[in-house]
Amino acid sequence: MHLDVMGQGAYCYTGGKQVDAALPAIILIHGAQRDHSVWGLQSRYLAHHGFCVLAPDLPGHGRSKGAPLASVEAMRDWVLALMDAAGIQRATLVGHSMGALVALEAAGSAPARVARLALLGVAFPMKVSDGLLDASLNNPSRAAEMVSIWSHSTLAPKPSAPGPGFWLDGGAQRLMQHIARSSDAPVFNIDLLACNNYAGGEKAAAAVVCPTMFMLGSMDMMAPARNAATLRSAIADSQTLMLACGHEMMSEQPDQVLDALRGFLKS
Repeated sequence: MHLDVMGQGAYCYTGGKQVDAALPAIILIHGAQRDHSVWGLQSRYLAHHGFCVLAPDLPGHGRSKGAPLASVEAMRDWVLALMDAAGIQRATLVGHSMGALVALEAAGSAPARVARLALLGVAFPMKVSDGLLDASLNNPSRAAEMVSIWSHSTLAPKPSAPGPGFWLDGGAQRLMQHIARSSDAPVFNIDLLACNNYAGGEKAAAAVVCPTMFMLGSMDMMAPARNAATLRSAIADSQTLMLACGHEMMSEQPDQVLDALRGFLKS
C-alpha cells in the first residue's frame, strides 16, 4: 500500500489485505536499518485474523521516499501522520528496538490515539557505542556485521529454523545492506544517532495510559532486558514477557512473538 505522508510517498505492507479502518488497527514499527519485512510472519497472520495491519517502511528505508528522520520525535510525528493518511484514528502500536522508542513516544504524546502498546527489545536510554556509531558512518557493512552478531543468540533457532535455507545472521546482514543501498543518506548512522540521542523516554512512559506489554530477550546484548527497568516501572498498566532469545526476536522466536501479541490483543 502506498500513501502520501507529509508530502512524501510512504509504503506500508498490509499483510495481503485491503486496509479496513473499521477493524481494530495495528501498526508495526521496525527498528534501525530495517524495513517492514522484519514483521513478515506476525503482520500476515494478524491481517488474516481480523485486524487492519500497517507495517510501514520509515522514510528513507525500503520503499518509502524521503530522507531518514533524525530523531525519535520526528518519527513519532510521521507515524501519527501515517495514521491520518490511512484514515485510522486509533491503533495498537507495536515497535521493535528503535521502533519501540517511536511507539512509546507516540503513546505518550497522543494517548487518545493509542489503544495498546507493545514494546519489543526496548531499552532506555538506548545508548550506542562510539565504535558502532563510527562504523555505521564510515563502514556500514562492518556495522551491519557487528549488529547482526550482537543481535542473535544462536546461529539457528531451535528446534529448527522457520523454513529451508533460513539463515538468521546472513538474512539480517543482507537486509541492512539492502537498506543502505536504498538511500544516498547514511541511514544506519542517522538511525543509531536518533536512538543514542533520545532523552524523552521517562516523560513519555509517565504519560502512557493504555495497556502495555514489554517483550524482552533474556539473551539480548543490543538492548539488555535490565535496561528497560526505568520504563517498566513508569507504566502502571504493564506486563513483561521474557523470551529465550536475543534482540532479533521476530526471527529467532517468531511463533512466540506472534502468540504473545495475539494474547495481548485479546486480553
